[in-house]
Amino acid sequence: MGEPTREPTVRVFVAVAPPDEAKTELERALGPAYVAYPGLRWNRIEDWHITLAFLGELPLPALESMRPVLADAAAARPSLELALRGGGHFDERVVWAGVDGELDGLHRLADDVRGAIRACGIDFETRPLRPHLTLARARRGDTSAVVDVAGRLAGFDGLAWRTRRLHLVASNFGRGPGVIRYRDVDAWEFGGAPAV
Repeated sequence: MGEPTREPTVRVFVAVAPPDEAKTELERALGPAYVAYPGLRWNRIEDWHITLAFLGELPLPALESMRPVLADAAAARPSLELALRGGGHFDERVVWAGVDGELDGLHRLADDVRGAIRACGIDFETRPLRPHLTLARARRGDTSAVVDVAGRLAGFDGLAWRTRRLHLVASNFGRGPGVIRYRDVDAWEFGGAPAV
């Protein structure tokens, strides 16, 4: 007998994304770092996002079961005012931009999203939410570059913007040396009135 057919899977997460004008502002601020450190694995600007729940590898049918509950979660929540501010790094390997603004609301949104996904019977590793936007990863030996870029972002104070949609995002498998690429599986407008 042959091996059983394995159901196709996809790596997914749920996120919010800054608008183009906020991303362009940060991209301009990063211009000198792009020139100084071309060896870093820079994320593409169109892929910048703030992860609320990382779900890992899921079978394709699980995505269908999540769509209605994520649509409901977005419809029930107000948009939030956020901004990209400052920066830092994780373990001298990953450089990120910080997120500021209505962070309590962002945490509540993440809790709602995670609860809705668990209610679908989907289990995933839960880590505390640390709102950030990943910008680049170091290759071996480039840790000083990460620390320097994070330092350059310390004074960055981006414009305020409102969240518009909740995104269900799939990534390529990110294996190997190439850049990880993302694509929206679906996205839902926030339905509640903006918080006052």
